[in-house]
Amino acid sequence: MAREIRVLSAGAVKPGLTKLSQEFEREHSVSLQVEFATAPAIAKRIAGNETFDIVIAPLALLASTQSTLLGRIGVGVMVRDGAALPNIARAKQLTQSLLDSASIMFNQASTGLYIDNLLKRLAIAVQVEARITRCGDFAAVRDLIAASHDNAIGFGATTVIAESAGQGVTYAGPLPAELQNYTSYAAALTASTTAGEAKAFIDYLATPAARSILKSAGID
Repeated sequence: MAREIRVLSAGAVKPGLTKLSQEFEREHSVSLQVEFATAPAIAKRIAGNETFDIVIAPLALLASTQSTLLGRIGVGVMVRDGAALPNIARAKQLTQSLLDSASIMFNQASTGLYIDNLLKRLAIAVQVEARITRCGDFAAVRDLIAASHDNAIGFGATTVIAESAGQGVTYAGPLPAELQNYTSYAAALTASTTAGEAKAFIDYLATPAARSILKSAGID
């Protein structure tokens, strides 16, 4: 039977990680069991000493461990299929689009925390607060945007928005360059793992083939 490797991962890297896992499983007698969670939930589970072989999370959560960098992911904007695309080319245009929107949605993970602070920087937090919905994860944001009937604006990691094409949402583009925020993600072995295959997967993540897959999924 294939050895099972347990992985706890941030959802933003799911598009690239899913492909990597499939490639690795084909080449090794290993079953990668990946569980996705938000960054705050990962931090809580690490603090609770849950048992996993590998953790993939924002680099800041792994600062005290030896880790392998996967790459960075920016923040993007999405609307429901069929809605007019908002003007988000520059900070001024994004600000106006948010003021004109019927509702604004984002998660309570890394992306959402940044957007909350960004609204304050743009000096519109008070004006739009009543229209904000803070969701538990990206999937909830996507589903609410897809089900909306107005010019709702949603935020999420660019990778998962792009992956959601065909699920009722349209990718409007990344945040303006002057407002963009990148989160760097890395993978690390946990202190409790004894599986040699887990180390092999970490090493695989640093190979040119793996880097190519990550880049094609929008992880730079």
